Amino acid sequence: MKKVVLAYSGGLDTSCAVKWLGENHGLDVICFCAFIGEVKDKAPLIKRAQAAGAIKTFIVDLKEEFARDYIMPALWAHARYEGKYPLATALGRPLIAKHLVEVAQKEGAEFVAHGCTGKGNDQVRLEVGVRTLDSDLKIIAPLRDWEFKTREEEIEYAKERQIPIDVTKKSIYSIDKNIWGIAIEAGVLEDPMVEPPEDAYVMTCAPGKAPKKPRYIEIHFEKGVPVKLNGKRMPLVDLIEHLNTIAGAYGVGRFDMIENRLVGIKSREVYEAPAADVLLKAHEELEGFVMDREFLHYKRLLSEKYAELVYFGLWFSPLKQALDAFFASNQSRVTGKVRFKLDHGHAICVGRESKYALYKEKLATYSKGDMFDRKAATGFMKIWGLPYEGMGKK
Repeated sequence: MKKVVLAYSGGLDTSCAVKWLGENHGLDVICFCAFIGEVKDKAPLIKRAQAAGAIKTFIVDLKEEFARDYIMPALWAHARYEGKYPLATALGRPLIAKHLVEVAQKEGAEFVAHGCTGKGNDQVRLEVGVRTLDSDLKIIAPLRDWEFKTREEEIEYAKERQIPIDVTKKSIYSIDKNIWGIAIEAGVLEDPMVEPPEDAYVMTCAPGKAPKKPRYIEIHFEKGVPVKLNGKRMPLVDLIEHLNTIAGAYGVGRFDMIENRLVGIKSREVYEAPAADVLLKAHEELEGFVMDREFLHYKRLLSEKYAELVYFGLWFSPLKQALDAFFASNQSRVTGKVRFKLDHGHAICVGRESKYALYKEKLATYSKGDMFDRKAATGFMKIWGLPYEGMGKK
């Protein structure tokens, strides 16, 4: 029989897809799960895939590669789609596409498949990635083709075929999780006027229930990479996970937004990204401390474009790779530490320090020790305003 490699999460959609691909396409299904923060125990995932009919299951821990090769470039780019979303799910998809192709090539599979919906963004990210890396592979998208119209119908299908699932009709949220953040959809969240219930959130405390006393943390960067948290050196993945716990306990990193999807519809999206929120702010603060005005102002334009490219599934595009090189070019100066205050849903920068700082207290101060030549400002004002003299006369 011909083989298909399915990007498998172990959730409702992909668990049903395993059985559906065998029943409707006559294919042997190989499941591939990229471990970037979704699950802690492999055994239930493998058992669930086997129960659904998979002939083989690969579960690969890709957290280090994800942090190094996907999170770090996005951090350097200060990438937030539409100024808010830290792109957690969007960053994970090209990594999954890369390894999906590698497994298909290794196993001699003619097809790959995914559990993305027909109106979401992830179908674009995965399929464009696969087609960029291996255009010979054929792609099947069960959720675009099968007969189910609702998640309730999928639940019934899974029950009839004795596929073990976690979701129920009462708890119907769709959750995608990795170390950079969590995307939460479905259920009451689809009504844009309904406040997300607390049971929808996974790793953040309600800001109103956060500890009364604020907490101060320090993040140390070396050449743009966060390497220490509160003075303790740790690997990047560990630092991100620790920061998720610390900042999440203060309700930091919740996002509730109306988002413009690539396919043209607006959707209500709820995200949690405590570490991403803090690290993006921290890197931006430190970079703003050590880089010049022209660079910083122009970078904002490129950051917005970069976020769009990632969100639109163009991770492997030439423009995105060129922007990566630009953002990486100045990171040697982004060395120092940033102090943050965590307080009831807020992460506020309250201190910065770097040997490369362009801030000079003797020039900025209005107190004793001021070394700024105020008389030089007279000539500067004359030259700066010269092109506009008299333009306002009628």
